[in-house]
Amino acid sequence: MDERDPDESDLDDSRLRDEIQKLERRIEELAETIERCRKLVLMSKIAIAIGGALTLAMAFGAIWFDPTAMIAGMTAVIGGAVLLGSNSSTWDEKAAALQAAEAERAELISEIAPRLVGNGNGRSLPPRLG
Repeated sequence: MDERDPDESDLDDSRLRDEIQKLERRIEELAETIERCRKLVLMSKIAIAIGGALTLAMAFGAIWFDPTAMIAGMTAVIGGAVLLGSNSSTWDEKAAALQAAEAERAELISEIAPRLVGNGNGRSLPPRLG
């Protein structure tokens, strides 16, 4: 059993709980950032597909050639590719940070001294009547 002073143990647990709360806020922020990246990756893939389809349709004569539309299609492909690359790398970085924060949180949670709940007979709920 732990021989530390109970007040010191409570203080350590309080610090651990504060750190866990900070990590949980960080985890939420990272999850929100990852969700934004996921949406931007999807939008960039759509832009690439639409821009590519428009460019190919004009190149093969399926639709009337318009220089402005051709430039817009090529811009959508290039811009979508840049956006895809940028957000994919950001997504990877934030996912790694999220895993690290979750691992650190789990480690801190394991360091908290467990407290006995109930009357010591191994039960935390009162016995069922009837």
